[in-house]
Amino acid sequence: MQCMNTAGTIIVNIDWSKNVIAKWWRIWAKSLGEKVGETDAQANAVAVIRTFWWVVHILTCFAIIIHNTTKLGWWG
Repeated sequence: MQCMNTAGTIIVNIDWSKNVIAKWWRIWAKSLGEKVGETDAQANAVAVIRTFWWVVHILTCFAIIIHNTTKLGWWG
Protein backbone atom coordinates (compact mmCIF):
# COMPACT_ATOMS: atom_id res chain seq x y z
CA MET A 1 0.00 0.00 0.00
CA GLN A 2 1.31 3.45 -0.89
CA CYS A 3 0.25 6.78 0.55
CA MET A 4 1.30 10.33 -0.30
CA ASN A 5 1.86 13.03 2.25
CA THR A 6 1.09 16.72 1.71
CA ALA A 7 4.49 17.34 0.10
CA GLY A 8 3.78 14.72 -2.55
CA THR A 9 6.37 12.27 -1.24
CA ILE A 10 5.40 8.64 -1.46
CA ILE A 11 5.31 6.94 1.92
CA VAL A 12 5.38 3.16 1.92
CA ASN A 13 3.01 1.79 4.50
CA ILE A 14 3.39 -1.92 5.13
CA ASP A 15 0.70 -3.72 7.06
CA TRP A 16 2.64 -5.99 9.42
CA SER A 17 -0.37 -8.04 10.39
CA LYS A 18 -0.03 -11.68 11.37
CA ASN A 19 -1.24 -12.71 7.92
CA VAL A 20 1.56 -10.82 6.16
CA ILE A 21 4.22 -12.15 8.51
CA ALA A 22 2.85 -15.69 8.17
CA LYS A 23 2.88 -15.35 4.38
CA TRP A 24 6.50 -14.20 4.28
CA TRP A 25 7.55 -16.85 6.82
CA ARG A 26 5.94 -19.50 4.59
CA ILE A 27 7.79 -18.19 1.52
CA TRP A 28 11.09 -18.05 3.43
CA ALA A 29 10.64 -21.55 4.83
CA LYS A 30 9.89 -22.91 1.35
CA SER A 31 13.01 -21.22 0.00
CA LEU A 32 15.07 -23.15 2.55
CA GLY A 33 13.99 -26.49 1.12
CA GLU A 34 11.47 -29.25 1.33
CA LYS A 35 8.95 -29.18 4.17
CA VAL A 36 10.04 -31.65 6.83
CA GLY A 37 7.91 -32.86 9.72
CA GLU A 38 4.52 -34.34 10.31
CA THR A 39 2.98 -31.15 11.69
CA ASP A 40 3.33 -27.45 10.98
CA ALA A 41 5.04 -26.98 14.36
CA GLN A 42 7.72 -29.51 13.43
CA ALA A 43 8.14 -27.94 9.99
CA ASN A 44 8.53 -24.50 11.59
CA ALA A 45 11.15 -25.84 14.01
CA VAL A 46 13.13 -27.31 11.11
CA ALA A 47 12.83 -24.00 9.23
CA VAL A 48 14.17 -22.10 12.27
CA ILE A 49 17.19 -24.44 12.46
CA ARG A 50 17.78 -24.08 8.71
CA THR A 51 17.51 -20.28 9.03
CA PHE A 52 20.11 -20.29 11.83
CA TRP A 53 22.42 -22.46 9.70
CA TRP A 54 21.93 -20.11 6.72
CA VAL A 55 22.82 -17.05 8.82
CA VAL A 56 25.95 -18.79 10.17
CA HIS A 57 26.94 -19.74 6.63
CA ILE A 58 26.55 -16.19 5.30
CA LEU A 59 28.45 -14.65 8.23
CA THR A 60 31.27 -17.18 7.77
CA CYS A 61 31.49 -16.33 4.06
CA PHE A 62 31.72 -12.62 4.84
CA ALA A 63 34.42 -13.27 7.45
CA ILE A 64 36.46 -15.28 4.95
CA ILE A 65 36.07 -12.61 2.27
CA ILE A 66 37.06 -9.80 4.65
CA HIS A 67 40.07 -11.76 5.91
CA ASN A 68 41.29 -12.56 2.41
CA THR A 69 40.84 -9.04 1.08
CA THR A 70 42.80 -7.59 4.00
CA LYS A 71 45.59 -10.16 3.57
CA LEU A 72 45.82 -9.30 -0.13
CA GLY A 73 45.83 -5.58 0.66
CA TRP A 74 42.69 -4.89 -1.33
CA TRP A 75 40.77 -3.54 1.65
CA GLY A 76 41.57 -2.30 5.12
